[in-house]
Amino acid sequence: MRKALQATVIALSLALATTASAAPVAYRLKVDGLACPFCAYGIEKKLRHSEGVEAVTVDINAGLVTVRMADGATLSEDEVRRIVKDAGFSLRGFEEAPAAADADAGR
Repeated sequence: MRKALQATVIALSLALATTASAAPVAYRLKVDGLACPFCAYGIEKKLRHSEGVEAVTVDINAGLVTVRMADGATLSEDEVRRIVKDAGFSLRGFEEAPAAADADAGR
């Protein structure tokens, strides 16, 4: 009985650890060249084509693009730099943050 309880506790701990490590992330990108809603749409469209992207929020005035990812999905800085360049802009900053932290990013 005790071994069964220990095995259950270990299995539950591993399941929780796996769930925690697969938590969604968000990226905050500082982008040079965002000047209008058309610019915002262009970069949003390019980023949404990346696998695992759930949402993209653009703050034109701040030059900030927030990308929220699906559980377990990630983007590398090199990949983001390429996407931003292909959209016609320059990546000035790249930072990862918990997805929950980006809830008010576009407001």
